[in-house]
Amino acid sequence: MTDKQSFSEKTALVANWQNLQRIFIRPETEESRAVLVKYMEQILFGLHDFLRKHVGITKEASLKKLSEQFTDSRINVNPVKKLADVIRGIIEDIAPHAVNVASPYFIGHMTSAIPFFMVHLQTIVAALNQNPVKLETSKIVSALERQVLAKIHRRIYNQNEAFYNEHIQQPDSTFGSFVEDGTLANLTALWVARNFFFKPRPGFAGVEKEGMMAACQAYGIERCVVLVSQLAHYSLRKAGGVLGIGNTNILPIEVDANNTINLDKLKSAVQAIQKNDPKTKILALVGIAGATETGTVDPLPKIAELCAEHKIHFHVDAAWGGPTLLSEKYRSLLSGIEKADSVTIDGHKQFYMPMSCGMVYFKDPHIMDVVAYHAAYINRPGSVDLGIRSLVGSRAATSLILKSALEIMGTEGYALLIDHGIETARAFAEEIQKRPLFELVTRPQLNILTYRIFPEPIRKEWDAADTQKRKALTERLNNINIIVQRLQREAGKSFVSRTTLRRAGREDTVVLRSVIMNPMTTMEIIREILDEQEHIYHSQFAIQA
Repeated sequence: MTDKQSFSEKTALVANWQNLQRIFIRPETEESRAVLVKYMEQILFGLHDFLRKHVGITKEASLKKLSEQFTDSRINVNPVKKLADVIRGIIEDIAPHAVNVASPYFIGHMTSAIPFFMVHLQTIVAALNQNPVKLETSKIVSALERQVLAKIHRRIYNQNEAFYNEHIQQPDSTFGSFVEDGTLANLTALWVARNFFFKPRPGFAGVEKEGMMAACQAYGIERCVVLVSQLAHYSLRKAGGVLGIGNTNILPIEVDANNTINLDKLKSAVQAIQKNDPKTKILALVGIAGATETGTVDPLPKIAELCAEHKIHFHVDAAWGGPTLLSEKYRSLLSGIEKADSVTIDGHKQFYMPMSCGMVYFKDPHIMDVVAYHAAYINRPGSVDLGIRSLVGSRAATSLILKSALEIMGTEGYALLIDHGIETARAFAEEIQKRPLFELVTRPQLNILTYRIFPEPIRKEWDAADTQKRKALTERLNNINIIVQRLQREAGKSFVSRTTLRRAGREDTVVLRSVIMNPMTTMEIIREILDEQEHIYHSQFAIQA
């Protein structure tokens, strides 16, 4: 490169009004346009081919080594790259070391492979840049969002036609709220439950205005608790901290042999608190519809009965399992969800949407009034602004993506995806039981299962072992499963995750965890993944075993 060329390029990359206006409304050059069109055409019309070609770890790469590329903390005064160079950099330098979540061999995560049309919808939503927090920046999208909330609410609660006609576009009502993810949805549900209990009364303006200390004094309460399964998502503990309840007051209840909340222990906990600790208020019981680690569904009808008997808010965390309601074949697995006071569902999980979309729904279309906020410049009293009853302020119009996806897929299209995941997980479990090297740990109820490597020599020792010996064998098994999972992940061809299951009276057990949610994942692929695990084990541990 000559000095003249170098000077020319440097002078072109200057932040001034002329350059800013040019790059603000269109690519800087024809080269930039050509590069953008080249890759966007691949992404828009051959998404999964593009991902297979450009994305995903294909060889072991140290995170430490990768992170060394990102140690410069200064922002340059003037531009340093053209759009074409930025795009090439992302494709050539970033994408190969990202995780190809769309691979049918990557069956250990809860981030979905997205249908190709989702990229089109996401692009349109970004281009429109609507902000549903207020009508002034969304207009028709606000009305559309209320319709989408009604559609999913109807799938959960199935109220009559008159109910939905009355509330669907009524500013004084709301079926729920779009938020960023399940964490914020769970927080919103407990926020509403807290405020609904600690409502204003004579001499007390309500917990939202006066805080938890004044609320407890006004109601003669010393602490609040929320009862959850020990498999509950950690977002519920976060909610306890944020809401001033205290995360140690999100009380875990042991699970039974089916990895669902132990009803007897739950009932005993409720009765003990109400009988022996009258100054403790149970704000909510939480049932899980698709536990993160095991995919199991708590006995929702029984929890609903307990909540009704003791007048406790019943929340269902269906962030994972909620879309199962679109499957006529398997929706009964979520029986009892219609009795919940509030329900969390994630769009970026089994609605197969891009990151990130969470939703929270309420049976009572007026209960969110207890968290309403108004301001002179936004969300004015009497307005139809969706931000009035929402924890989230500015956000993307993800409701437009979900509405469009429902129209493209229909309930039957989504049911095919849901059914495939459940049925393939069941076939996966059967395959595990056929292989002597493995032990099925949790049988799939939805589309998540756990298993572990449990070699026959160790199994024989286990059968004859006492408690102390089994403890040592468990440590040995845990180490084997950790190493096999790590080596398979680093090899980069396939991926299952791992977790540690904890039960009272038992040693912590490391298990391999699989999530079947990619329609391209077949039993042939699953057998290849198990074959690879067997190969890794035999190459590393066979002699030791």
